Amino acid sequence: MDRIYMDHSATTPVTPKALEAMLPWFREEFGNPSAIYSLGQSGKNVLEDCRKRVAKCLGALQTEIFFTSGGTESDNWVIRGACRAKGARGRHIVTSAIEHNAVLRTLAQMEEDGFEVTYLKPDPMGRITPGQLEAAIRPDTILVSIMLASNVVGTILDIPSLAKVAAKHRVWFHTDAVQAAGHIPIRAHKLGVDFLSLSAHKFGGPKGVGALYCRLPNRLPPLLTGGGQEKELRSGTENIPGIVGMTAALEEAVSDLEEESARLSAMRDRIIRELCAVPGVVLTGDPENRLPGFASFAVDGVGHSVHLVNALNEKGICVSSGSACSAASREASHVLLALGFDSRLSAGSLRITLGRDNTEEQADRLLSVLPDIIARQRLEAKKEPAVVFSRPSHAPDPDD
Repeated sequence: MDRIYMDHSATTPVTPKALEAMLPWFREEFGNPSAIYSLGQSGKNVLEDCRKRVAKCLGALQTEIFFTSGGTESDNWVIRGACRAKGARGRHIVTSAIEHNAVLRTLAQMEEDGFEVTYLKPDPMGRITPGQLEAAIRPDTILVSIMLASNVVGTILDIPSLAKVAAKHRVWFHTDAVQAAGHIPIRAHKLGVDFLSLSAHKFGGPKGVGALYCRLPNRLPPLLTGGGQEKELRSGTENIPGIVGMTAALEEAVSDLEEESARLSAMRDRIIRELCAVPGVVLTGDPENRLPGFASFAVDGVGHSVHLVNALNEKGICVSSGSACSAASREASHVLLALGFDSRLSAGSLRITLGRDNTEEQADRLLSVLPDIIARQRLEAKKEPAVVFSRPSHAPDPDD
């Protein structure tokens, strides 16, 4: 049985172009880019070339791109850096209740250090309004961090409007764009954000590498100190093979973005239409303004959707129970709870995310087996004791 992979929001296979671009930098061109001899300078040259190319893909300047180990480090750098840089001015931060845990758990630590965090509650589709943000900003607010697209329900948020509110109050604005980069057009300057995080493995690049956009003239204090790489703002020998692979993958994704988005959106809409015809299956997130390959649902009466994921896996189909970070967790999704779903529906969170390797025939296969799996699991769930869900007191439910 051929495997069908439909969990591209968790990670993606490295594209052939990205892999081919990376290979020479593991052996033939292995020099440390900080070295002054020619082998090292080859690495330095490709590093700056990649910085320029990534900046072009994001509508930014070359000097505004810093390479990191991924989205989590980029998010941590902004939050911890803003607290260090702006803590004397104020100790208040605004975020949303549906952020990734790279943001939420970092903010929870900042609360332990004496910072105050306001968690904006989204509407049932996962949207935050400019009016909500306006009402939340205070004279002591130093940072707003709101994601560009949800990793659980796929909603694309109106970041340009939100960033304008923050700019009016001279408050730094960060957006976690990990789910969005390579899947929707991103022009950092037009978004109006001060900081933007991305991760290579979400768009066909390798794991363990990412980037942070820092709008000039903003500068964060270093998160990692040491040898002074990345203009002394992010120490550690640069992952040249990873950066090369990320750059090739991002360029490839951006080059056919419109065509691939249309193809995936059509397949996504078909999956949504047919699954929502099954009684008790509810679409989550914005039905219109959502990521192209992103179909997410709450399935009633199944106990916990991890059973659906396991049953599909036995059929050779890979999907996710909510977000990848919480796929094995039996806790209700903090995102669906924040959107107003009760714990019963939140426990049935199912995420199907498509990528460039998915076909209509694979969608046929999914749709031919999933309704029966749902029916069987509902029968099994009636035999199991009810699961009681709770949320921790310090913040919205964690999901990783």
